[in-house]
Amino acid sequence: FVWHIHTVLLSVMSILVEYLLTISAEDVVVVCADIKTSCQDHSPGIKVHVRYLLLTRQNTQCASLFTHDHLNITQQHTAHFNSTLPTKVIVHGYRAPASKPSWINNLTEALLRVEDANVLVADWVCGASLAYNKAVENYKEVSFQIFTLIKQLKNQGSTLESFHIIGISLGAHVAGFVGTLFKGKLGRITGLDPAGPMFKNADPSDRLDPSDALFVEAIHTDSDKFGISIPVGHVDFFLNDGMDQTGCVHSFTRLSMYGYLICDHMRAIYVYMSALDGSCSLTGFPCSSYEGFLAGQCTSCENTPSGTCPQIGLLKNSGIKVSPLPKYEKVYLLTTSDAPFCTHHILIELKVSQLEKSAEVQFNLVSTGGAETGQKLLLKPHKTVYKMVVGHPEYLCKINSVQMKNTGILFYRQGDIHIEYFCISEVPSSRKMYPLCVENINVQRKAPWSHDYVQVC
Repeated sequence: FVWHIHTVLLSVMSILVEYLLTISAEDVVVVCADIKTSCQDHSPGIKVHVRYLLLTRQNTQCASLFTHDHLNITQQHTAHFNSTLPTKVIVHGYRAPASKPSWINNLTEALLRVEDANVLVADWVCGASLAYNKAVENYKEVSFQIFTLIKQLKNQGSTLESFHIIGISLGAHVAGFVGTLFKGKLGRITGLDPAGPMFKNADPSDRLDPSDALFVEAIHTDSDKFGISIPVGHVDFFLNDGMDQTGCVHSFTRLSMYGYLICDHMRAIYVYMSALDGSCSLTGFPCSSYEGFLAGQCTSCENTPSGTCPQIGLLKNSGIKVSPLPKYEKVYLLTTSDAPFCTHHILIELKVSQLEKSAEVQFNLVSTGGAETGQKLLLKPHKTVYKMVVGHPEYLCKINSVQMKNTGILFYRQGDIHIEYFCISEVPSSRKMYPLCVENINVQRKAPWSHDYVQVC
């Protein structure tokens, strides 16, 4: 009887082995890893555990789980990691309970389109979904775990210079502390609207700062609420002065809760992804203040501490070529309300004959495609020369009409306005696009003035 059972088992095993050998790779069901949103087993007393999801050009649509225990053995789900390639580490910030960052997939795909790299998503949702102050208490523990991971990867052939940590909000300070643990030897850190609450007055060793990596950059979009208002990198991009982004709602209603609460804060992520797509350039202008930038005081890219106008994206050091790198260089740029968010910066210059009273003029720049930019300018007595920078969706050479209107009729008693010259130019200046100028303009009350240009791009 025993012999009979043994024979049957051998037959079953033989059939099973034969079947397994016939299964093709297409027949194997691959389970994709994802952000863990169920945190029932997590409580404030439990140590934060960071999970890692790996994506490469070989598995862009199906993340594999990548944990400490898997680093020293060869398994299918870690086989895609290549220590000779650069590694991007994405670190999210504070999360609403049981919520997956909606932008994760788009960001990883954008990174992999631009560069052949390992992309590791650090999942610490269960430690970031507590009260905000509790999440802040966890950020150094998260940093230590990422530090341990990178150290192990370094021992297996990766170099510290090949690591680029992209931290969002609170995740930016996680990235900064990882950099502190490596004594600033990491290649690059990008902070996307680094968190402000509990960090603005923190010691630089406890928040993101230029000493945390060979190059540190930050994009600021919500510095008056959830983001930090001070510069924290070698270069800091302040979009629309770092607050009140175009297209976001800035008054609170029940229907606009998202726009009022986090639209500005999230804009840094979406602008960064647009910059990675490369459909247009997002260039910042070094300037001592946003007001100075808008007043046309900082339109040159040559005579700046960095020797250039930095660009958002993956360009080495954002395009800065001077050495040593500047620290805390604030750069400003205007953006539009929708992707790809790029705008062309147009400098308006005019000289008016001296006025007796204040006046107000409305300018409209209209392109061949119908795009229009409007801007009002207050003209004051005893001031004759004015400059201002505005954003326009099209190149200067596509602007085919300029319109002006005296709009101060109800509030001011200034009569006709004589403008000695009016010029528009694109900044930074280009040899291919010369300024467009008109002289001797009279803008009368109730009589709008316009001028058409004929240009070829």
